[in-house]
Amino acid sequence: MNKTLLAVASLVGTIVGAGVFAIPYVFSQSGLIACLVYFLVVGALVVFLHLFFGEAVLRTKKEVRLVGLADKYIGRTGKIVVGVALMIGTVGSLVVYIILLGNFLSLIFPSIFSAFQFSLLAWAFLTALVFFGMRSIAIAEVIMGVVLFLTVGIIIAFCLPKIQTSNLFLFNSKALFLPFGIFLFSLVGWSAVPEIEDILIKKKNLKKAIIIAVLACVIFYVIFGLVIFGTTGATTTQEPFEGLSLMLGRDIMLLAGIFGFLAVATSFVVVANYIKNTLIFDVKTPKIPAFLLACFLPLALFLAGFRSFIGLVSALGAFIGLVEGSSIIFIWLKAKKMGDRKPEYSINLPRIAVFLMAGLLVFGCVVQFVYK
Repeated sequence: MNKTLLAVASLVGTIVGAGVFAIPYVFSQSGLIACLVYFLVVGALVVFLHLFFGEAVLRTKKEVRLVGLADKYIGRTGKIVVGVALMIGTVGSLVVYIILLGNFLSLIFPSIFSAFQFSLLAWAFLTALVFFGMRSIAIAEVIMGVVLFLTVGIIIAFCLPKIQTSNLFLFNSKALFLPFGIFLFSLVGWSAVPEIEDILIKKKNLKKAIIIAVLACVIFYVIFGLVIFGTTGATTTQEPFEGLSLMLGRDIMLLAGIFGFLAVATSFVVVANYIKNTLIFDVKTPKIPAFLLACFLPLALFLAGFRSFIGLVSALGAFIGLVEGSSIIFIWLKAKKMGDRKPEYSINLPRIAVFLMAGLLVFGCVVQFVYK
């Protein structure tokens, strides 16, 4: 396979995840024009953040990830801040997966248990897999990423004939700030940038791969959000696919539920193992405490009341954007001065544009947490 195409596919697979299921609800609350404007602004912002990260990677001889870059270019404090932010983001993502697992199982097996009970059952089963370990996790992640992408594609195909223009509206001032955090969460994939840089033989193609991948995800999300919004209108719910049950029939929703569950379950195992191994190998935490933190902390947050899918995705997106996004900007600026190799591409922007990006991340985070 063409290396650039493989890099694009890898980044798309990393970006497209649980956040996609929140997008139709945002369209139904904020309106078509508002969402398109947000996707334009947030999409451009995310493209530049990925490009900044890519340039910083190319300016560094040693193979490092975000925490390593923060340590090199910002210092120990930056390393700690980024490390804590990564841990919060990954644990928060696990809580999102627990919520979705229950929703998908209740779609597959209606009237047996509640979504809450299904979430607990799924967590128990997947936690056992994390404890005993799984082989070929990376392969499973890629396969399930493709499955998730195909699931959404199938739903779009079946919804297209059922779109009604009367369901669409352009703008809702009461939900003006809702899209920011959710769209940002849905487009973040910079953790894969060092991996796709390794894939590419011609490192200069990293810039092209990032732009194509992020733009492809934006287009995919817009189509998905618009199609579901146009199909379900006011009945669009925060729970994935709930409003589609009557529209598409039991068989299609059963298929969507099975594929969605498999994809999210795989993501849960992958992310939980990532946290466990990070604690074991990087923080030198004993195996059992590392396992307990990786799997039981998300459960504790879920039981404590963090069960709003939209609210959690929105908050995580705003937080990740502020802390990790701002850190990437500072790392990029420092790498331009302190980097130890010549990069294959270089992004040159007026300083005012860079400050505006950082300001947008701060503003977006503030309004997201005060938004009701």
